[in-house]
Amino acid sequence: MAEQRRPPADRREALKARHRRAIIDAAAELMTEIGGTDFTVDQLAARADVSRRTVFNHFKTVDDITLEVFREMLGVVLDNVDANLGAADGRTSMFDRVAAALRVTDLVTPITELTRIFHDEDEDGRPTQILDLGYRALDPRQAVLFERAITDLGTRIAATTLRHHPSADPLEVDLMCGALVGGALAVVRHWASTTGGVDSPESRRVWDTLLDRMIATYRDGFGALGSDAS
Repeated sequence: MAEQRRPPADRREALKARHRRAIIDAAAELMTEIGGTDFTVDQLAARADVSRRTVFNHFKTVDDITLEVFREMLGVVLDNVDANLGAADGRTSMFDRVAAALRVTDLVTPITELTRIFHDEDEDGRPTQILDLGYRALDPRQAVLFERAITDLGTRIAATTLRHHPSADPLEVDLMCGALVGGALAVVRHWASTTGGVDSPESRRVWDTLLDRMIATYRDGFGALGSDAS
């Protein structure tokens, strides 16, 4: 009896990659369809056409899969920041380069894609609930996952910034990028409250105005803010 040949390593890796891709794509589809993250492993395995065991071979928990979907959705932001940092004017400060990269990056599209996952839509495709300042539209688990995804984005932007500025102080870069990404999250909430979270030319003008205010506040420092004392 001839010895059974094992598939080459590259074929095994290709199969693993296809399974991982299928799981992530299936999770994204389910999240969009159900308007949230409350899908089961069985639903996910059936949609991805893999076994439960295969799902857990790639991810420890459903939350890990959800975070990977968020990570990919926000990856376009990181790619654009990376490209814009590479093209930035070397004579400006590191803060101004990162701020300029955020300004010219399309943040509205991934934001509306994320909010669409968590909110129902009316007949015109507009979200009927808005991610507000208290996260009342999200259950606690969803809110934690959303915050983790945003924190991860800040960490990745910091790493990208350090790659473009290798002599910079890592702590200062972490603080700066964390503040900017956290500020952008606050901008998201105020933008959604003002515009209804609709992607339109007018809502994008509102976004640009709010983002510029956030950047100016961080550049000038909170000590420059006015007091309401008489």
